[in-house]
Amino acid sequence: MTEWDIKKLRILRTLAERGTVTATAEALHMTPSAVSQQLTNLAKLLGVPLLEAQGRRVRLTDAAHLVLRHAEAVFAQLERADAELAGYLAGEAGEVRIGAFSTAVPVLVVPAVAALRRSHPGVEVRVRETEAAESYELLSAGVVDLALSLAAHAPTARDPRFTRRTLMEDPLDVALPPGHPLADAPELRLADLSGDPWIYGGSGPWSEITRSACEAAGFVPEQAHSASGWSAILAMVEAGMGVALVPRMVASRASGVAVRVLSHDRPTRHVVAALRRGSESAPAVAHALAALRAVAAARG
Repeated sequence: MTEWDIKKLRILRTLAERGTVTATAEALHMTPSAVSQQLTNLAKLLGVPLLEAQGRRVRLTDAAHLVLRHAEAVFAQLERADAELAGYLAGEAGEVRIGAFSTAVPVLVVPAVAALRRSHPGVEVRVRETEAAESYELLSAGVVDLALSLAAHAPTARDPRFTRRTLMEDPLDVALPPGHPLADAPELRLADLSGDPWIYGGSGPWSEITRSACEAAGFVPEQAHSASGWSAILAMVEAGMGVALVPRMVASRASGVAVRVLSHDRPTRHVVAALRRGSESAPAVAHALAALRAVAAARG
């Protein structure tokens, strides 16, 4: 393969622009003999003659013009690379990969990505829906840069691998069938629903959250149906098959059911973001985290 030398190509381009070796040397702060030596070396590298004598001056050969046509494309690409690198160093460019649990994607991640496109269009975000346990494996392995999960399932603050940042509190509301006797009650406690059939997952974090909230209210929920997806849970509630606790992040998008805010129990889950310790200084990661926190704060 032909060996190309960017520095020598710039000298050749300057000669084409200035017309003489002397003018080229002045422009590049070199001696005329150094310019001639560099161009002689470039001709040897490329294996073609680049200059030919024309009286007391030199002119570029056809081979030199061919080389310059391709060199211009190289110079243009290098300019783009310099611009992107400058943007990266200034925190205006880069890539950040986010792993997030399903309900956080439409409520937190998508609005944050939209905000980043407006404020830092050079930052590219890649989103991956993950389970909590998987997201931290991916974070540790360097596959994602930010992992969103619930605090109860995040690494402890003492884990030396990660830095945790609390994004928001997400209150838990209760979803009732539209014709439920308590759908229009002025106030509602979890204990008021102790005799109702409940719908929640058979295992996993949401099963634990539902049971813990109900037990804190003084009863063990009767699990009538099991489902892990919110679409399935809300469809069963709408059909009158039971009641369910739903996070506010989901309740705000629910339709066909009566969503009630609990007036006294107020169970809450906490959403956190984790990143590899030390990576918070990476500009793209810092911008993404700031956008997520802004969206979370706006939800109040």
